[in-house]
Amino acid sequence: MLIHNKNSDTVIIVLHEIYGINKHIVHVCEKLSKYKYDIIAPNLLNGREQFSYDQEAIAYNYFISSVGFESAFNQVQEVLHNVRANYKRVYVFGYSVGATLAWLCSETGLCDLNIGFYGSRIRDYLEIETKCPVLLFFPNEEKTFDVDDLISHLSDFDNIQAEKLYGQHGFANPFSRSYNKESSIKACIKIMSFAKKYKM
Repeated sequence: MLIHNKNSDTVIIVLHEIYGINKHIVHVCEKLSKYKYDIIAPNLLNGREQFSYDQEAIAYNYFISSVGFESAFNQVQEVLHNVRANYKRVYVFGYSVGATLAWLCSETGLCDLNIGFYGSRIRDYLEIETKCPVLLFFPNEEKTFDVDDLISHLSDFDNIQAEKLYGQHGFANPFSRSYNKESSIKACIKIMSFAKKYKM
């Protein structure tokens, strides 16, 4: 678990991809902590160390077979239960599988705002009834599903803003081959606007 304590009344729970707490997650946590928020990034890989990007297939198989969404979600819920009483505001940021977990968390009533990047498996959990504002980012290129169709479906929900930005899965990760600086900057601007709207 990675923690930045700024003695804030707001905590951001950062949920990693299949790779675990890698350089990207450390980088995100450091950036967010500069805004004086407390940050918690739980290791959802059952204590296992991070995978490298060239171990994508291994990391994916490990997450699916040894962790799974149910177990990971239970771990995140435990974190949320533990922090809820200590903070005025609880936000969740997630990337890929972490974005899908953030989406699931939006139904719990334990968080106040959720932001997710390229949560492709959100499409498997469209029955979720969100209880907090949610901002979702998707790339315009996805191999496994139709982005426009998913965004169209999500537009039927209250308090959900779904955005499509140029690039591939990983466009907001400066350590990824798919990194797209322009789209990453646009995402940051949209997050700031969303945060202002909901007084983050």
